[in-house]
Amino acid sequence: MHRRFDLTAPDLAEDDDDALLENVQRSSFAYFWEGAHPKSGLARDRSGRADDPENDLVAIGGSGFAFMAILVALEHSWITNQQARERIDLMLSALERTKRYHGVFPHFINGADGSTIPFSKLDDGGDLVETSFLIQGLICVRQYFNTTGVEDLTLRDRINLIWRGVQWSNHIKPGENVLYWHRSPKYRFARNVPIRGWNEALITYVLAAAAEQYGIQADSYNDGFAGNGAFLNGRDYYGVTLPLGPDYGGPLFFAHYSFCGLDPRGLIDGYADYWQQNQNHSRINYLHSVYNPHGYSGYGADCWGLTSSHGPTGYVVSSPGSDFGLIAPTASLSSMPYTPIESMQALRHFLSLPKGKIAGRFGFVDAFSPASGWYARTYLAIDQGPVIAMIENYRSGLLWNLFMSAPEIKYALLKLGFNSPHMEKTAEPNHG
Repeated sequence: MHRRFDLTAPDLAEDDDDALLENVQRSSFAYFWEGAHPKSGLARDRSGRADDPENDLVAIGGSGFAFMAILVALEHSWITNQQARERIDLMLSALERTKRYHGVFPHFINGADGSTIPFSKLDDGGDLVETSFLIQGLICVRQYFNTTGVEDLTLRDRINLIWRGVQWSNHIKPGENVLYWHRSPKYRFARNVPIRGWNEALITYVLAAAAEQYGIQADSYNDGFAGNGAFLNGRDYYGVTLPLGPDYGGPLFFAHYSFCGLDPRGLIDGYADYWQQNQNHSRINYLHSVYNPHGYSGYGADCWGLTSSHGPTGYVVSSPGSDFGLIAPTASLSSMPYTPIESMQALRHFLSLPKGKIAGRFGFVDAFSPASGWYARTYLAIDQGPVIAMIENYRSGLLWNLFMSAPEIKYALLKLGFNSPHMEKTAEPNHG
């Protein structure tokens, strides 16, 4: 049965690396288990270091990471099989009653009744990228429960109904060849955010290509996401070559969200080697704190990691190109597969910080400022989830192996021109 691990324990730093990593995972897992929305079991968008929020705000993308976290917990026997199945059943029931837009989920929902909570005035409908993170987690669940028993067959059927109902092509404007992030029933494409250029949304194009109905063809990926090579970089930062994306790589969640399930090891297309992309991106992010061009107190080889997080005045997106002096533990910890030595060094440093501030009931807090001594009193689902998933992929490859075992994913990667060690030469979609 799950019991919370306390990262404020005085002797935790004495653990060996593997035991310490599991303790970090278990602490973060509590966010999705004990801190889940009480009626739906889905992931709250955010929560406090000491208290739950007094609202019903549920994050769809964060709930995708919650499904993955439950699989990790079950695999390590932190929870029982019955507990996992009961929670997954509760979560699927909530998703089944959630209002969708051509099968696409909104960014936020009310966990009590499944109604849409608009992200902004123009973003009151479907969010294709958040839906992608949800489906990524659901496919992992489907692949995990793979017996021919009635219970597993029913579970897989329920997941397939949700995932196959997503109308990906409905997020393409007439006459264009790029997916759009948002579509509103009232404002249609007025939010006007095309999903293109290197960012966190590679998974969106892979899933859209995998869909039997309402899917996309390879030219939408090449013309839209890749811009026929417009997202290439190839320049050096701190002596490291960055294949894709903005200068210095952008926020580190680019290397995490899509790759909780999509295995970057040996994943190559005509644009990049995605293992090299993510490894170099993480390395540049680490070296930025080592070189510390802005002279922030506390930055260094053992204190690094820039990504989106809470800050003293609200949510911010940090990167080497837009550095606010905030360190987010999720950035370095979720990079464990790419920079294991540097990430472990950061982890042990975090444990040396004031324990009542750096950690709480769900593990490390969302962010802190080493220069000012500010520490967040909050957690975010989209930051807690990758900590569990990416550390697990580093330790065992569990989620990578599950997601990449799906026939539709192999088919989609082949269709889009990718190579991967997971792919079979004659991959076909599983539409049965």
